[in-house]
Amino acid sequence: MKTKQFIVGLTLSAILGGGVAVGSYKLLEDEAATTRTEKIEEYPTVRYTSNMNSSDVVAPPGLNFIKAAQVSTPAVVHVMTEYSPSVASRGSGSPMDPFLREFFGDGFGQRVPRGPQVGSGSGVIIASDGYIITNNHVIADASKIEVVMDDKRKFEATLVGTDPTTDIALLKVNADKLPTLRYGNSDELQVGEWVLAVGNPMNLTSTVTAGIVSAKGRNINILRTNQNKDLSIESFIQTDAAVNPGNSGGALVNLNGDLVGINTAIASQTGSFAGYSFAVPSSLVSKVVDDLIKYGEVQRALLGASIQEIDANFAKENNIKTLNGVYIASVEEKSGAQEAGLKAGDVITAVNGVKVAKSSQLLEQIARYRPGDKVKVDYLRDGKDRNATVTLKNLNNSTELVKRSNAKSVTFDGATFEPVSKQEMNRLGIDGGAKISDIRNSKFRDTGMKDGFIITRIDKYSVNQPSDVEKFLKNIDSGVVYIEGVYPDGLKAYYPIGKG
Repeated sequence: MKTKQFIVGLTLSAILGGGVAVGSYKLLEDEAATTRTEKIEEYPTVRYTSNMNSSDVVAPPGLNFIKAAQVSTPAVVHVMTEYSPSVASRGSGSPMDPFLREFFGDGFGQRVPRGPQVGSGSGVIIASDGYIITNNHVIADASKIEVVMDDKRKFEATLVGTDPTTDIALLKVNADKLPTLRYGNSDELQVGEWVLAVGNPMNLTSTVTAGIVSAKGRNINILRTNQNKDLSIESFIQTDAAVNPGNSGGALVNLNGDLVGINTAIASQTGSFAGYSFAVPSSLVSKVVDDLIKYGEVQRALLGASIQEIDANFAKENNIKTLNGVYIASVEEKSGAQEAGLKAGDVITAVNGVKVAKSSQLLEQIARYRPGDKVKVDYLRDGKDRNATVTLKNLNNSTELVKRSNAKSVTFDGATFEPVSKQEMNRLGIDGGAKISDIRNSKFRDTGMKDGFIITRIDKYSVNQPSDVEKFLKNIDSGVVYIEGVYPDGLKAYYPIGKG
């Protein structure tokens, strides 16, 4: 009997011990699982997602972005830029530099080169033969520009022209039969309308995001630099479509896939999308691009008046009967505004029938025209409606159009002088020049000058094109004059040359 009790007790003890062991293991396993979960949550930025469910739901008309994405994506390119190392500060030359170079030789002032820097943005193909729109700030100062198509083809691009006042630039690639986007009418775009932003944010190519138009005619003072603060045109389309660094120069399209804007800026305190983005309206883009193709320069038309916004306090102080207009603070002498009879104190309410309630809208409307064009201006004077026909003029109070000169290469004293491309002028911060080559076989070889040097000044004369070199040097009878210029890497130099 005792033996039987002993065996039963031993069995119960074994069972109890096993249960305790299993329970302890389970407890430890749960604790380990908890520890693993906490470690995973230390890196919450990127997470896996999965959903095996399918749906037959079809988006109603007006909420389906498939057509717009299919039309626009092939025509939006990735713009890749490269920048040469900066080896000399622009405009930092000293009056003593020519003499120092003469005594210490051409090696004076050399810098140790650094590796090239790179950048990226987006662009929109608007012509099948290779014209591409992007932002000026995407390609400004770039020594090399490449574009990568949606089908991964890569082309080197040349810069046709830029307009910093609207932040628009035009590129050209040597290709045919490219997919294109057609212009939409940004004037018909409504606040609350769906739009898509297409571009290459953070190097994520062919990205499409959707949002609505939040506002129109928005001025955010992003283009007002010391050089163009009085000429900048800011009348942005504001949207809440997600736009990030790399989207600049990309397309803003409506649900038909029509180009209604060029994405340019974001409102952000961090550098990444924080709710609102801004695009240059297509109505202004198309005019700027047309000018760059036809003339090589943007033809800016000016009203010839200083303007300011009207708010409730200003209206009360100046006895103005409306808040929907733009106040003329002053009128310039011999301007189109003065010749049409406009005066300080007038309030402009419309241009060619388009209402202008604020300065940005007025500037955008005028910017669509060229010098010599006539526009009908509706305005208020002493509370009475009036109108006038204004002939718009350029910065020189002239109606003439400005065309970029087609400078040609010339040969002089054995050397060849070639015109400088617009892209290189922008990168080096110069307005013209003549690039020299074949120095070894010329009379310039004794100066110490090297091939590729860009002559920008001879003595007191500015060199704007190759023919200027021959013209200015032939006028020097005797003595020594200094040739001033810059190398493609940015290094300024001065060389003495004697005549007689």
